[in-house]
Amino acid sequence: MKAFTVGQVAKRAGVGIETVRFYERHGLLDEPERRASGYRQYGDDDVAVLRFIRRAKRLGFTLKEIKALLALRLDGSATRSDVRGQATAKVRDIDAKIRDLQRMRDALSGLVDACHGDGPATGCPILEALNNLDGGAGDDPDPPAEE
Repeated sequence: MKAFTVGQVAKRAGVGIETVRFYERHGLLDEPERRASGYRQYGDDDVAVLRFIRRAKRLGFTLKEIKALLALRLDGSATRSDVRGQATAKVRDIDAKIRDLQRMRDALSGLVDACHGDGPATGCPILEALNNLDGGAGDDPDPPAEE
């Protein structure tokens, strides 16, 4: 087995050194054995796991979801249906976020259309709507949950 330092494994995986340590602390990457010198010793499998995590993050998976996917990857009894279920749930989550973003865009576009852009900021429809606590024009009755 080829042994890499944390810097080498990070470079091969396309992540930062602190990212490697972060994933170790959060249980996504096993803490590696140490050399006699005390330095951590990583292998090709660690590079593969880091790349897997990076790709999964690009697809929108959370760390918790990635941890579950990694567990499925190593579970000999896991099925494609298990993996597909995780991916399907993520698609539903993304679709919900797209709907929320579209609602926000529509509301903000309406406010932008109501503001002609000339004159003082006082009385600006955008500021008035943001300042309106009673739920006026452009208010979203069901705002997206903050993460």
